[in-house]
Amino acid sequence: MDLAGATVLLTGATGGIGRALAHRLVRAQARLVVTGRHPEALAALAGEVGARPVTADLADPEAVARLAAQCPDTDILVANAALPASGDLLDYTPAQIERALAVNLSAPVLLARLLAPGMVARGRGHLALVGSMSGKAATPYSSLYTASKFGLRGFAHSLRLDLHGTGVGVSLVQPGFVRDAGMFAATGAEVPSGVRTVSPEDVAAAVQRAVEENRAEINAAPLELRLRCALAVQFPEFAARSQRRAGISPAVRQVVEAQRASR
Repeated sequence: MDLAGATVLLTGATGGIGRALAHRLVRAQARLVVTGRHPEALAALAGEVGARPVTADLADPEAVARLAAQCPDTDILVANAALPASGDLLDYTPAQIERALAVNLSAPVLLARLLAPGMVARGRGHLALVGSMSGKAATPYSSLYTASKFGLRGFAHSLRLDLHGTGVGVSLVQPGFVRDAGMFAATGAEVPSGVRTVSPEDVAAAVQRAVEENRAEINAAPLELRLRCALAVQFPEFAARSQRRAGISPAVRQVVEAQRASR
């Protein structure tokens, strides 16, 4: 689907990947609507790129419904918002679990449900969901985050089947480790030695390609990570043994501790 002239709703717009997406979508001549929880940051970004800001907390289903009602002419949804949700599940309160699943999984599902009928009626549209390579392979201290991304992957591929022939596409973009944004940039932890990363701009380019080419899935990650995740899909116990042998790195522990305040 051509981005030029299309109305795009971008969630999670004020984060590192969100900002890269906002700039790329505007360069592609989309009419951009940006949303996030923090009005000041959202207004600043909207002024920077010439977008329409709509403040919404995606952890609240009623706020999600209001957001969809305020954006009925959305041609393309880019569901990028997510909470980190790292750490031992036993450290989470029930309310924190609900919040993580609401933002990472329920909100994209609900937005798709509320916005897709208008797209189907117009005979054109696209739902682009930003997931994670954690949606293919489990890692330690990420059970909640991984659950949400596994769920998002299944939802995207099944919905794509359901909407085939309607003119509405569904794509999933799964980044690997992202530099200058995400868990390492936000927490100050160092990327583990030997691990290659992608940039926020790489992820934004993958989203644009997914929409324009109606791709089912793009894994925005180095080849070695894509291969390891593919093996983990087929041989989960082998992957688990490898994870146990490697142990938990100090960087992972630092990330978990730094992200406690985001739960």
